[in-house]
Amino acid sequence: MNYSQILLLGPEAEALAPRLEASGYSCSREPVPAGATPDAVLLSSGDSGRIASLREQWGPIPVLLDVGDDTVEARVHCLSSGADDFWLSSLGPSDLLMRLRLHLDLTSSANVPAQLLQVGDLVLNPSTRQVKRGARLVGLTAREYQLLLLLLERKGTVVSRELILRQVWNDEQASNSSSNVIEVYVRYLRQKLEEGGERRLIHTIRGQGYCLSERLPQLETCE
Repeated sequence: MNYSQILLLGPEAEALAPRLEASGYSCSREPVPAGATPDAVLLSSGDSGRIASLREQWGPIPVLLDVGDDTVEARVHCLSSGADDFWLSSLGPSDLLMRLRLHLDLTSSANVPAQLLQVGDLVLNPSTRQVKRGARLVGLTAREYQLLLLLLERKGTVVSRELILRQVWNDEQASNSSSNVIEVYVRYLRQKLEEGGERRLIHTIRGQGYCLSERLPQLETCE
């Protein structure tokens, strides 16, 4: 039994409570007790507008959104809403349970005490999962946080797309569509890290991957 606390928001999400509890999760609904922080949030498709406020309240915890139908448009909506992943209420709970377990495993592996990770004025505290650019706090989704953590752990070196897919998406079979997902998340990270006009730290190494460094790597294929 894992006893992870899952917050369910919306009718489709709340309907999953018996199945989640049978799998060892502890489910809750609103209102959440003061000072309590869920380990993950499941939202029905009509509640995507609440994700921003959830981030403000609890930071980069895993947020999974029901998209109804598995279409490109639905996936784009999921990513643009700030969710970390999607689930399909029409498919039953098996796929959701697998996705939820993956996100919780990623979160728990990052919650061990560790030294601060830093490049220039970018600082990540693995113990608190807090990210700062200078004095400015940077709010990240759980997936954005995992990507930044990997790049910081390997700062100054080129991190391949294949490694990113294995470490951040648990995807052993890289594909063009998967690689496009990485590009989307790198763009999200850059926007948030450069929101205050700061210089670029995440560099694209064409044909190889990405490098997080204070200065542009001395390679002809950099962007």
